[in-house]
Amino acid sequence: MKLYHFSEEQDIRDFVPRRFPSEPPSAPAMVWTIDEEHAPHYYFPRDCPRVCLWCGEGTTASDRERFFGLSETSRIIAIEVGWYDRVRRGRIYRYRFESGPFQLQDVNAGYYTATEPVQAVAVDQIDDLVQTLVQEGIELGVTPSLWPLVDAVLNSTVSFSMIRMRNATPR
Repeated sequence: MKLYHFSEEQDIRDFVPRRFPSEPPSAPAMVWTIDEEHAPHYYFPRDCPRVCLWCGEGTTASDRERFFGLSETSRIIAIEVGWYDRVRRGRIYRYRFESGPFQLQDVNAGYYTATEPVQAVAVDQIDDLVQTLVQEGIELGVTPSLWPLVDAVLNSTVSFSMIRMRNATPR
């Protein structure tokens, strides 16, 4: 299994477990990675708010039609208009890891974590984020506000991930 960490920093040598400020003090410090299936959710500048959706086992035919009816894709990622130029000009680095020290943290999001320091086995520079998404067969939606999509997705059966929504335009 391929596991990745995405960053705008190009020279990370050691990935050291850390705690998120929002986590309780009892939560273990961790190194976070993402599996290959969910990796395209991170082909964006770190702080870019986005809504990622795909059909899962529990997705109804009506929700499949509602969200994917006019598309040949199996995954859609939406961003806000104000972020498009940053995505278009963005550059990120994809660090790859051996799966050995990692444990599944969240199957829906594809998160794997390690509680010990790890080093990447390879790093790739991704210069054209939009083209990378296109090559993966992902539909990129650009909208003035993500909130109508958020509300629709939360009241549906599609699988989803909402990332960095604290940076989205206010409702």
